[in-house]
Amino acid sequence: QVQLVESGGGLVQPGDSLRLSCLASGLPFSNSAMGWFRQGPGKERDFVVAISGSGLTTTDAEFVKGRFIVSRDNAKNTVYLQMNGLKPEDTGVYYCAARFGIGSVGVDRSEFDTWGQGTQVTVSS
Repeated sequence: QVQLVESGGGLVQPGDSLRLSCLASGLPFSNSAMGWFRQGPGKERDFVVAISGSGLTTTDAEFVKGRFIVSRDNAKNTVYLQMNGLKPEDTGVYYCAARFGIGSVGVDRSEFDTWGQGTQVTVSS
């Protein structure tokens, strides 16, 4: 059974940092590109960042502007999202996603076939 479990969300103040984790099971992790998406209140689920199976290639959405860093530990079947300089507009549910058995990065929801349940991130003073 393929499963992605996110953790690390919470309530933070503007300018704070937060690190999300996603533990994967049931898939060839090192051969699967991973991504993070987010869905704000009343909004579509948008692409945030992605990382290749090897971890050598990453790509991010324009709004990230270097604030967020994606990484992975293939020995631990875990992908991370380090978020710095958080803003209120970063509020939303953050989802981890996988491209099962495809190592190259994707940027569209349709390219990812496995999803976690999401973790809430709220940025508010």
